[in-house]
Amino acid sequence: MSPASTYPKLHNAMWPGLVGKEDGTDHPPISLDRMLDLTAAAEVDGKRFDGVDLFLFHPHTDPDASDADLLAMADKIAARGLKVGSLVAPVWPGTVGASAMGSAEDRKKFVLAVEKACRIGAVLRKHGVREYGVIRIDSATGPHDWTADPSGNTKKIAETFREAAKVAAAHGERLAAEGEICWAGMHSWRNMLDLLEAVGMPETVGFQADLAHTYLYLLGYNAEEHRLLQPGYDAAAFAAAYTRMTDSLRPWTIDFHVAQNDGTVHGTGSHDKTGRHCPADDPNGKLDIVAASGYWLKDAAQRGIRHICWDGCMFPNAMLERQETWNTILRVMLQVRDAHGWNA
Repeated sequence: MSPASTYPKLHNAMWPGLVGKEDGTDHPPISLDRMLDLTAAAEVDGKRFDGVDLFLFHPHTDPDASDADLLAMADKIAARGLKVGSLVAPVWPGTVGASAMGSAEDRKKFVLAVEKACRIGAVLRKHGVREYGVIRIDSATGPHDWTADPSGNTKKIAETFREAAKVAAAHGERLAAEGEICWAGMHSWRNMLDLLEAVGMPETVGFQADLAHTYLYLLGYNAEEHRLLQPGYDAAAFAAAYTRMTDSLRPWTIDFHVAQNDGTVHGTGSHDKTGRHCPADDPNGKLDIVAASGYWLKDAAQRGIRHICWDGCMFPNAMLERQETWNTILRVMLQVRDAHGWNA
């Protein structure tokens, strides 16, 4: 019997405690400390999460935090037996950044957000709590505005990403562009591929695949012309469509999110129809999580992937606060590693 795989390391995302949460409502933000505690307490047959991926904005992390404050955060993460992997740069208007296809000033803000994320990443690496992972970005604007000039706006986004990539490369980081239907120029599998090719820096700028979001790529939300699946599809049609999509985007994939989707969309705030994450055991889930993960994780080690992360945004707080929620997620993550993992 071969030894159990030790890679990819299994991480939990911290941003489900923030995304779609609002102070003064019945779904307020959940603190980083609480999210860390829930993650560290998850256990399945004596196995636990290896680490977390972080959202670099308030109230979890001040993007301008001092080195001392960042090292204190690193200490409390390490004290729970966890590592830090990928970091989400605060590229959106209202955080540090602004639209990647906006004005010259907007695009400077976008690059500044990446610079701040790279600086935090360097502090965490120096501490020792971060040994792998990338900086996550998107275009920080919705697809509606992009449609006025698709080629011109994709060119602008690509130029902004290249400037951000120069900053990232100087810090020894790579950037992963999140494939999601709510981001301009990234809102279909074909648009995403076109953008990556326009950037043309595969050594520094790659793709972040999320099972929930990329499932909606198949259905053509926000880009009907790129639909790969028709209503009432069967298993053979799904396999053909999924193979086409993953064969196109997998070579670019440097960050991977395990997730579930029920085939519907949900928007919050400025998001324009975004992928609805479901619980790992949701009976309405459309994906065989373990099987679908295999399409993306083929040759993952050769692409520098050392960890995978669960993503479950916009779950009710009551669900997030239940420890069994995280045990169920960890169980699925372990199944993914058992099926598609490797040893260093």
